[in-house]
Amino acid sequence: MEYRQRNDKLVLGALEKCDLPELGIFNLVMRVDTGAATSSLHVENVEEYEKNDESWINFDIHPDVYDVEILTRHSCKVEAKRRVKSSTATRERRFVIETLLVIGDQSWPIKMTLTDRSEMTYMMLLGREAMSERVLVDPSKEFLVTA
Repeated sequence: MEYRQRNDKLVLGALEKCDLPELGIFNLVMRVDTGAATSSLHVENVEEYEKNDESWINFDIHPDVYDVEILTRHSCKVEAKRRVKSSTATRERRFVIETLLVIGDQSWPIKMTLTDRSEMTYMMLLGREAMSERVLVDPSKEFLVTA
């Protein structure tokens, strides 16, 4: 199904595919969740370090969800550290990074938290803050956006 735009906003379903090109991730199925404030991405082996008096992190990502044996190492500047309540109601401190999100022919920078989502079905969750002023969601549909 071809995606639609209403009022200059992209219409997304409950599940969509996206790219995170700055992290080397393409064709990633993400959960679109208006109940979550922040977006989150599954990462492993997070290590914080200082660079030019700023906080940076190294972390591993599985860029291909269909081949979890592949891991890539990335470095990003830490935008913030946030206390986040997870879906299991536990609070944890997470690193926040900024990266480019691409959905269909649209792209914009988003902030996302990094966490262990290995027990979750989807490696990425797109939250309200990343959708604000840009997106409408039809939760009864999936994969409305085609590239």
